[in-house]
Amino acid sequence: MEIENKINKLREELQQHNYNYYVLDAPTISDYEFDSKLKELQQLEEAHPEFYDPNSPTLRVGGEVTKNFETVVHKYRMYSLDNSYSKEDLLDWEKRIKKLVDGEVNYTCELKYDGASINLTYEEGQLQKAVTRGDGVQGDDVTTNIKTIKSIPLKLKGDYPPNFEIRGEIILPYEGFAQLNQERIAQGEEPYANPRNTASGSLKLQDSAEVAKRPLDCLLYNVEGENLGISTQFEELEKARQWGFKVPNESKLVKTIDEVLEFIAYWDIHRTELPYETDGVVIKVNNLYQQEELGYTAKAPRWAMAYKFKAEQEATLLNEISYQVGRTGAITPVANLEPVQLAGTTVKRASLHNADQIAKLDVRVGDTVFVEKGGEIIPKIVGVDFTKRPTDSNPTIYISACPECNTTLTRKPGEAQHYCPNYEGCPPQVIGRIQHFISRKAMDIEGLGGETVALLVNEGLIGNYADLYRLTKEQVMPLERMAEKSADNLISGIEKSKEIPFERVLFALGIRYVGETVAKKLAKHYKSIDAIMQATEEELINVDEIGLKIAQSVKEFFTLEENIKIIDSLRGVGVQLEISAEKLANQTDLLQGKTFVVSGVFETISRNELKKCIEDNGGKVSSSISSKTSFLVAGENMGPSKLEKASKLNIPIISETEFISMIEY
Repeated sequence: MEIENKINKLREELQQHNYNYYVLDAPTISDYEFDSKLKELQQLEEAHPEFYDPNSPTLRVGGEVTKNFETVVHKYRMYSLDNSYSKEDLLDWEKRIKKLVDGEVNYTCELKYDGASINLTYEEGQLQKAVTRGDGVQGDDVTTNIKTIKSIPLKLKGDYPPNFEIRGEIILPYEGFAQLNQERIAQGEEPYANPRNTASGSLKLQDSAEVAKRPLDCLLYNVEGENLGISTQFEELEKARQWGFKVPNESKLVKTIDEVLEFIAYWDIHRTELPYETDGVVIKVNNLYQQEELGYTAKAPRWAMAYKFKAEQEATLLNEISYQVGRTGAITPVANLEPVQLAGTTVKRASLHNADQIAKLDVRVGDTVFVEKGGEIIPKIVGVDFTKRPTDSNPTIYISACPECNTTLTRKPGEAQHYCPNYEGCPPQVIGRIQHFISRKAMDIEGLGGETVALLVNEGLIGNYADLYRLTKEQVMPLERMAEKSADNLISGIEKSKEIPFERVLFALGIRYVGETVAKKLAKHYKSIDAIMQATEEELINVDEIGLKIAQSVKEFFTLEENIKIIDSLRGVGVQLEISAEKLANQTDLLQGKTFVVSGVFETISRNELKKCIEDNGGKVSSSISSKTSFLVAGENMGPSKLEKASKLNIPIISETEFISMIEY
């Protein structure tokens, strides 16, 4: 009992000292004293393994090796943010908000940290899981590595909820980054390019002891969970700070967009004084009830906006223009540049978009061009320094034949892009379509990466994505860097992908303009690939949010004999080409053609469950009331303006009980 008490006392002491040093930046003991106590605890734990604690401070040093990072589906999706670059953008955003919610709207302004997003799960005050953002729907479990970051509490303090998730950014402060690079140079290794990529790459290192050597930090900004007893975003930040998280003090609660702009102007100048990278400000509607009312688009919350600081720009020499072929046959011109430092990275290539952009800017090989890195990940050329143009310069003549297969390029009227029409025989198109098919948001085939796909195609083992399902272990074993275990993983990953639901299979097919959201709409409406194939262009256009361009593309895809053969082949191996019976059992057409607006607080069902019920029964959920609204489902504390507008337009107002009775059958 005495030993256990001593171990627990040391753990509590060390946790407090960690918090003082890494969160408060106010240590109360020397490094030597801390190390002595840590060593004492390590010795006691080794001698008494019966008192093992997965969240002991001794585990901060790492040592556990993770060979494969498990993919985990996020309980609460991690959305992207919409970007703004001007006062006008923010005023437009505010107008949209005020149309959808009642009452005064306040805003929380937070700095936008440039790192790697992380989602932490806590149960009964203890860290249970750490998952990367991934594609927003699912990410990788990196808990072992995250435990080595000393500013992340392994145990919480104060009045924390029993279960919740918290999100933040893993960053590498400038000082730590410089120190890391000094060590690498001293060892004769290449220095890292920038803090953001180094922080992100650190999370997927297999040896947690290596992660522990990197001076990573974590800044938290968002709490997720049920019945947390928190009513505003600013309160979320304060509570998280009290529970032991490192929450930056720069955040500010403001009342108007003018005050938001003041915050932006201040930090645009003073961001250089911060110890870590920041590339903008995130503005959030402060009231969490209003956030819930505003909801989400397919990609981003309506209640938040990222304001990006003005992009950095540099001048450099354009050495060559090359051309890339995408999976749809689209040709993208790429500027190959004299390397230049821009926003913390070395830039060697930049996008030129299309022939019209090249002509508009009059970009030529040998020009000194201005390169910018703004909201896009890939830098772009935004202008030419004509004063430095060589006297023997010639205008750029856009290519007329595919750089890969020499087929004559086509360009449809009204479209900016040139295309290679050699759908079946152009190697980058074939490889690109298969790479899209296996990607995480599509079939998510574990053990199969883009490079392996290229190898399989180049070796003549596959010619389309349906061929994947006929691969054998014996065929893939001779491939470069393919061991027996890797071959087993690849074949089992392909087999497991047969369980992927129909809407993701439809997205995986790579039909032009059919992204994730459109694929879900089509799958939900038609229920099977056969029904979609038989639909006319007019019928497709009548599906919610499906326009002429998408409808034409879908019809065009299914007129190609090669695609029909591939679909039949996928059917033959058991890939899901219709919504499962289990899923269909929970869906009806009871609310087909009806549009609902949901507002207020509900007793027997949450707002999200209510929206799901509407969609599962064939109805549509809208965020604002219009003449097309069929019903307003009203809960407690519903805003008066929605009530007034519904009454004015004679829209029936129903309670949650009345709604539930509509779908009971």
